[in-house]
Amino acid sequence: MPGSSSANDHTSTTIIRRTPPYIPTTLETVLLSLYPSILILGSVFALLDPSTRAAPYNTTTQSHHAPETAPSYFAKKSNLFNVFFVKQGWAWVTCSYFFFLFTHPSTGTPFSLVLTRRRIRGALRWGIVTIWWIVITQWFFGPPFIDRGFVLTGGQCESLEAAKAGEVDMDMPRLFVTGVTCKAGGGQWRGGHDISGHVFLLVLGSMFLLEEVLYVVLRSTGSKEERTVYMLDGAVKSAEVEAANEIQYGTAERPKMWTIGAKVALGVAGLSIYMLLMTAAYFHTWLEKLTGLLVAFAAIFFVYFLPRVVPALRGIIGVPGI
Repeated sequence: MPGSSSANDHTSTTIIRRTPPYIPTTLETVLLSLYPSILILGSVFALLDPSTRAAPYNTTTQSHHAPETAPSYFAKKSNLFNVFFVKQGWAWVTCSYFFFLFTHPSTGTPFSLVLTRRRIRGALRWGIVTIWWIVITQWFFGPPFIDRGFVLTGGQCESLEAAKAGEVDMDMPRLFVTGVTCKAGGGQWRGGHDISGHVFLLVLGSMFLLEEVLYVVLRSTGSKEERTVYMLDGAVKSAEVEAANEIQYGTAERPKMWTIGAKVALGVAGLSIYMLLMTAAYFHTWLEKLTGLLVAFAAIFFVYFLPRVVPALRGIIGVPGI
């Protein structure tokens, strides 16, 4: 009718409600749930398995009293996976990641040393995670965080003779402020809270590789981007808004996803997760494993969640696959 109006005459505006950037995506929720689940599974196995319960365990040395009493090959510190993989864990993570970074077509021309923006940002993310690994396990203006925490919670270096006699050797030098120097000086690291370095390393390394590789692979398949970011004006948008044109990286086609570099990196991550299960089943206390997990998650939050909330930080280190 003339002069009448209806709702159809008005221009409708569609409001897209996006998940806040600090909320984990479906993939991240699975990954973040995987690690505590593995630690719980391994710990429960240790409680229920008769051979593990019966095997004598030294909480000071974090090992079974003798190799022959260990309930499994993986319960021996001398097992090949521990000696050649876990003990050299960050070298494996580093080599596999850079092999992926310089061979996947989404980051630049495969097998070329040209430094594209994505490769530089990937290297910066690796650098931040590596600094965190160094601070926690290697050096922090002196002893690493793990050893500082051990001492602050009452730990100290004791002589082996005094420890066997149940006494404290007051003559034992207090200069041995790290576990490594204590053992090298003939002592034993006793009394404090020992954050599980194995749990920390295995969680940090595998989560780093999974975050870096899986998002690149998912973008290669054309999967929907779940990650969101805060823009400078405070608006919440899909992370795709900052994606660079693939043509400038040498290909106008969708890059191949399952490259040899991606397979190697995910293989290292997978083996790390398996060794995490072995660590959970045969080594460390519940609290030591929990603190190792939380310290690793702290770095993951800083590198992969905080940039989505802070545009300035994202401008420097970016987000994987973007």
